[in-house]
Parts: sequence; C-alpha cells; structure tokens
Amino acid sequence: MVKSGLFIGMVTLDLVYLTAKLPGNNEKIAASDYTVSAGGPATNAAVTFAHLGNQVTLLSVVGIHPITQLIRSDVESGGVKIADLAPGNTQPPPVSSIIVTQATGERAVVSLNSSKIQVSREQLPSDILSGVEIVMIDGHQMGVSCAIAQLAKANNIPVVIDGGSWKPGFETVLPFVDYAVCSANFYPPGCNSQEAVFAYLQKIGIPHIAITQGEKPIQYLSLGLAGQLPVAQISAVDTLGAGDIFHGAFCHYILRHNFIEALRAATKIASHSCQFFGTRHWMRSADNGL
Repeated sequence: MVKSGLFIGMVTLDLVYLTAKLPGNNEKIAASDYTVSAGGPATNAAVTFAHLGNQVTLLSVVGIHPITQLIRSDVESGGVKIADLAPGNTQPPPVSSIIVTQATGERAVVSLNSSKIQVSREQLPSDILSGVEIVMIDGHQMGVSCAIAQLAKANNIPVVIDGGSWKPGFETVLPFVDYAVCSANFYPPGCNSQEAVFAYLQKIGIPHIAITQGEKPIQYLSLGLAGQLPVAQISAVDTLGAGDIFHGAFCHYILRHNFIEALRAATKIASHSCQFFGTRHWMRSADNGL
C-alpha cells in the first residue's frame, strides 16, 4: 500500500569521487569514478522512501540559482516532490565535495551546513500536512521542523528524527518525536555515553529510540525494552549516505511493521546500498536489497 511522507531538512549538491587514497598536502590524485547527485540527510532519505513505493514531499530551501537545476532534476527523477521554503532564493545551494576510498568504502566530506539558509515557521505552506502519514526531520531547518512536529503530534502523525549529530534547537523538537533514530555521534548536552543518550531521550518521553553504530549492532530501547540488532557484515564499496538511506527505509517499514522489524528491514537496505558507489546505484540492482 502506498504511503505518504514529509521529509524536512537540507538539500545539497554532492560531487563524489572514488579514489585509491586520500590526497596528501599539495598532492593531486586522479579519481577512478565520480558521480553527481542531490544530497543531504532528508533528501537521500526521501529518495529512498519514494523508491520503496511511496509518495513523498521534500520540504527544504532550494531556490533558483542555476546549480539547483541539477538538484531538482535528480530529486524529481527519483519520484520526490519538492516544497521550496524559499523559491526566490538566488544564492547557490550548499555543495559537498566527497572522496570515497576505494579499498574501504570510507568517505571524507567537505560541506556547508544549512545555518545560512534558515527560514521561519511563517513561511510554511498552510496545507503542508495534508494526506501525510509520517514526518521525518533531519535537524537542518529547526524552526520549521518544530512547528511541523507540534502539528503532526496534534494530528497523530508519527514523527521520526535523523539524529546524525546534535544541533541547537533539537530540544524544541524532541518532545513531539515518536521515533528517535540516532547515530553514535548524537550527543545531547551533558551526554557523553550511549547510556546517557538513552536516558536523556527517554526522560523527554520518546517511546522508541535506536542508536546505529556503523557495522556494529544497533542498540535500541522500545517502550522500556532494551536490546540490540546485528548488522550484516559486508565488503563495503561506499558508505556515503548509508545512514540517510537507513532512515528513508525505516520510515517506509515503520508504517507497516513494529519498531524492531522496521529497524531490521532498514538495516538490510542500508547494508545493501553500501555495496554500490554513490547513493543511487543500489536502486538499480536486481534485488534492491529487499
């Protein structure tokens, strides 16, 4: 059954290079492959959610700079509708330069965040939640995200956060969150361990919490029940965007399964994606990781 999602956050243009190693100081190296695509946590998650058979709107700042045509083409070809928070913005979008090391699949990223392109909740479309069945927030448009999270909570629409890292203002969103799916780098103020993170989020009242750790098991706390889920051990080609893909897949599965099963299924998709270069090529494989 087709579901409808709203994904809120950042859009970037990603220039990704595959190399044998990272360059040293004053060193120029040749890439063996490259790809150009739209990026950002909410963007990659939205494309994944659409790829799995759903309708999705990406709420972000895109604008009308010439570079944004590349972004729009990639996102819309993936079945994602863009709701632009600043349609008249003439500034260039954030551009990420990414080097993926061929032997390990690890990536190095130079990027800008969305701190210079924040918009206010007054710029929200009045009907933005019409027909929406799940909301995902990546933390890069905090004012808008807080307003939508409040509205979603009032309308019994589940809210998921991508807690890649702590961002100022997250504390205003968290009281309205149903599913906090965080990375091992997500540390709220005063937290310096996973135990502290779980305690912080549980105290706020979030019923379902998970912390991903790359190839290590996912730690979770669901309605007070703690546990862990193993992650398939693979030979990674590229880990870029794996967390974003995980979140998009999680949003797909949580509308159909319980928390643990949704985590397990999303892990399978994300692991599969790491066996391909770039954030889109896995979608063209025969099994799509399903």
